Amino acid sequence: MNRRGFIQQAAIAGSWAAVGGTVASCASAAKGYADKHFQINMGYYRIPKLRLSMDRIVRETVGLRPFRSLGPRLESEQLGSKTIVHNYGHGGSGWSLSWGTGMMAREEVLKTGIKQVGVIGAGTIGLTTARLLQERGIEVTIYAKELAPNITSSLATGTWSPSSRVCDPQKIKPEFKEWWEKATRLSFRAFQFQLGLNDIISWVDEYNVFDEPPAERPNSEIFADLAGLVPERVPLTKKQHPFKADYVSRRSNVMINIPTYLHKHMTDFLLFGGKVKIHEIKRLEDIDALPEKCIVNCMGLGAKAIFNDEHLTPVSGQLSCLIPQPEVTYKLNTKGASIISRKDGIYLGGNGIVGNWDTTPSREQTEKVVGVLQKLMEDMRS
Repeated sequence: MNRRGFIQQAAIAGSWAAVGGTVASCASAAKGYADKHFQINMGYYRIPKLRLSMDRIVRETVGLRPFRSLGPRLESEQLGSKTIVHNYGHGGSGWSLSWGTGMMAREEVLKTGIKQVGVIGAGTIGLTTARLLQERGIEVTIYAKELAPNITSSLATGTWSPSSRVCDPQKIKPEFKEWWEKATRLSFRAFQFQLGLNDIISWVDEYNVFDEPPAERPNSEIFADLAGLVPERVPLTKKQHPFKADYVSRRSNVMINIPTYLHKHMTDFLLFGGKVKIHEIKRLEDIDALPEKCIVNCMGLGAKAIFNDEHLTPVSGQLSCLIPQPEVTYKLNTKGASIISRKDGIYLGGNGIVGNWDTTPSREQTEKVVGVLQKLMEDMRS
């Protein structure tokens, strides 16, 4: 073999040796990857710890859910020469059912043939109903005492929960379940079309963490999770989660980022020619004085006094807002406390008081919730 041939063969051999070294290196790296990212390859869910302390609480609020024992009121009635379409009393399910009941209210409005309509209330029910009416070419004016963020809808958790305090099952009519299922499915479909719009709607992981078997939801046989919507809750083994608790489950759920959501839909409402007037409704005569011949009542608890609705009562719920923590994107429920991670902050909740009209936040309640969650975080495996 001449010198040139030897050099060429040596170069080729060296190249293959380099390739072999690279392959061997990749093989060892893959083994290291499996060890390093055990949670990925072995089905372990990595759950970042929440940084909890009272000095990280930047806001405390109390919202009043408009609970109606008979379920949401959705029907028409005549007030003199005006048609009133009622769409209120959704309890803790207002955000979740807003599009479904809005579509049902729209059908009632369309029956009148009226093309200029007033909507009372600028919360999620009123705003959604107004946008749906615009989709059918109707001119809409919203009348509201307050606008976001100074409204009840801004004080909600923003979690998909279509059966949350939606009614008293002992008082509902037999057809209510079918009505509720229709509203739920319509709403869920509408929310899915809003994914990707500046994260106003997103899917998040939701964990239930309990030391004892969680109690079955009240009336779960009536309001079971509907097939084809959110995934089923899956129990996790000790090896699949970092919590000390014995009963842990996980599922994906829909989260509504309330500030950006309300801003987007109000902006759209105005772009499509809608009008907003700051106008407080205190009595029936104030409604009768409005120029529109058809009015959609989305007043929530405000409807109790004006329409003498004895079935409507408040359920107060306090939320304490933590400074946002970008890596914490999950929702968590445990005994006495919950975590709701949104873009605008991490909300801690855990109480609901039926019949309470007081919207003054309790520092004691915040300390109680923070204490429960601090213990849960301290007990987590790293």
